[in-house]
Amino acid sequence: MKKVLVATEKPFAPAAVSAIKEVVEKAGYEFALLEKYTSKDDLLKAVENADAMIIRSDKATKEVIDAAKNLGIIVRAGAGYDNIDLKACNANNVVAMNTPGQNSNAVAELAIGMMVLLARNNYNGKAGTELRNKTLGIHAYGNVGKYVADIARGFGMEIMAFDPFIEKEAMIKDNVTPLDSMEDLYSKCQYISLHIPANEKTKKSIGYDILSKMPKNAVLVNTARKEVIDEEGLLKTFEERPDFKYISDIAPDCSAEIENKYPGRFFFTPKKMGAQTAEANINAGIASANQIVNFFENNDTTFQVNK
Repeated sequence: MKKVLVATEKPFAPAAVSAIKEVVEKAGYEFALLEKYTSKDDLLKAVENADAMIIRSDKATKEVIDAAKNLGIIVRAGAGYDNIDLKACNANNVVAMNTPGQNSNAVAELAIGMMVLLARNNYNGKAGTELRNKTLGIHAYGNVGKYVADIARGFGMEIMAFDPFIEKEAMIKDNVTPLDSMEDLYSKCQYISLHIPANEKTKKSIGYDILSKMPKNAVLVNTARKEVIDEEGLLKTFEERPDFKYISDIAPDCSAEIENKYPGRFFFTPKKMGAQTAEANINAGIASANQIVNFFENNDTTFQVNK
């Protein structure tokens, strides 16, 4: 009997756990749950005899993958998968997957919500600005970017996007203006919503050189990863551009300096909250379970990320 382990330091909602368990047991597999663990040893012990594992923001390091002798598949319930050691997965013949699209609307709503919050000065009683007729640039037009465009369209924003991996015709169909380069996007848009993954090419790729090109009253919205920001360049932009604002759903390492020097020009959530909705929680969990069953029963590797 296959054993499916749900290992989450930050647990799924109870409804999600119940739904995952139902999918797993209906397939005839054993369901195991490790929640709110405080020691890496707890995780290492739990994975020893697991055939499959579902995680959220938990770190699936080489040590964890090596300890899981029976592991055939690991699924990250969410879009980002930089918390999985893909080289270790390859070395141990483990298929790594994510669940793209399941959290997309939650992340998009957060991005737009944070824009409104900062545009209205954190609701401090002073006059703010409106999003209508402002230019919004979407950097990476994947699942989240499309939802951001859908919501922003209702606000009456002018929407542009840059993504070399998406056909321009698809953007045009969504009433989004495709642009040919990052430089073009950042120089034309007052608001930039950032959705690029964190990898060797993108880490620290958003810094002073590109941010300095943004028009007056620039606002950078980051619901991707903090690692894609060059924080030295971010601080330089804050210093030289009194009109610049930064919103992120995870605080940068330099947050203390920003908070001390630039009040009213930032907003950081206390922890990464893009997928923190009941709906996204359940959707990603069920998708993870179904992908595991489809992998074992049908050799379905549609969402494999370590090909």
